[in-house]
Amino acid sequence: MSECLRLADQIRRAFEGEAWHGDSLLEILAGVTAKTAAARPIANAHSIWELVLHIATWDSVVIRRAGGAAVEPNDDENFPPVKDTSEAAWQQAVDGAKMTHADLVKTVAAFPESRLGEQVPGKTESYHNFYYLFSGIAQHELYHAGQIALLKKAAASVVRSK
Repeated sequence: MSECLRLADQIRRAFEGEAWHGDSLLEILAGVTAKTAAARPIANAHSIWELVLHIATWDSVVIRRAGGAAVEPNDDENFPPVKDTSEAAWQQAVDGAKMTHADLVKTVAAFPESRLGEQVPGKTESYHNFYYLFSGIAQHELYHAGQIALLKKAAASVVRSK
């Protein structure tokens, strides 16, 4: 198996499942309603919904960087505001994240292994190559999956206490 296929597999596992550490992002999101996704059970923290949109944004950023674009999301792109908190809008957000993630996995799997050591467009740090970018996006998904797991538990506690 090539290194790009291994990286793509790790990215997929972090998001979809069969991860060594435990539940993937989608496994954690199972059963999350729009109400729970929009809730703010922890003061000054992003909502589950905002984190899902943020994850999708960064999956898209990695795809675009792999295609040669020197892209950096602005504040509204980094954490897009949630304007419609309906169940349909929540499902659309999750479905959008799934589609973007599937594109990311395909992009990484097809990326030429000979380019993994190349500098990412727009980055000046010597370590910021495509290997770093692709392994970093898996770490990013897992970091936010942990936050979402805590928010999901906190939201459930708030609902039970009412």
